[in-house]
Amino acid sequence: MDNSQINTLGNALYEAMVSRNTLVPFTEQYPDITLEQAYQIQLQFIQRRLDAGEKIVGKKIGVTSKAVQDFLGVFQPDFGQLTDKMVYQEGETIDLNELIQPKAEAELAIVLKEDLIGPGITAIDVIRATDYVSPCFEIVDSRINDWKIKIQDTVADNASCGVYVVSNIKADPRKVDITMAGMTLYKNGELFSTGVGAAVQGSPFNAVAWLANTLGELGIPFKAGEVILSGSQSALVPVTDGDELVCHIAGVGGCKVNFAGSTKV
Repeated sequence: MDNSQINTLGNALYEAMVSRNTLVPFTEQYPDITLEQAYQIQLQFIQRRLDAGEKIVGKKIGVTSKAVQDFLGVFQPDFGQLTDKMVYQEGETIDLNELIQPKAEAELAIVLKEDLIGPGITAIDVIRATDYVSPCFEIVDSRINDWKIKIQDTVADNASCGVYVVSNIKADPRKVDITMAGMTLYKNGELFSTGVGAAVQGSPFNAVAWLANTLGELGIPFKAGEVILSGSQSALVPVTDGDELVCHIAGVGGCKVNFAGSTKV
């Protein structure tokens, strides 16, 4: 795969996002596509969003929990970029008319007060650099047909980022055992899923350390003020018009989100 093909696929993802259409999996079109090439496609996809006026506000880590790994059939984390256009404030209703085939996941958002530059970052370094943590929902969305993705497909597709909402609660990670904190997720008032911080690479802070070191090797720092979605602690939740999701992380607090509109798929 040459640079022209990489740019073409990155552009195709952007156009699919704008038109709310899906694409044939890249791993079907190009069976030999590598993970490095997939990240190069992601960069082109993100560049199109930046060219359209969006700004990077953080990062997300994906494919960290066994539940999500089993669903996607992949067994290693990935990462994507968060932009300001993806952000919903708690209390706002998420507009499904702007999404294609969304699924929600509950997780912990980590906001930095200091730059975090790898390699050599440990979970302790992450905790020291953290301003606060908050419960959040990430609404993942795929520009690939029917979520038929392998790791290269989701990486190229910016780790299947859709939109996200972070709770107004700001908890001190030095006062809560995030690793052992239990999480509950309710859909329309009924318990849908339970989880624990340890399901995310042993700890959400381990996941962030992994990404800091991965990005550090690429010369990309985490910057103070950035939001990091540390990885799902729940099973993926299909969402539709009128749904309400509520998650609660013990010792931290909760987050609620509502949905309205019609998805493309």
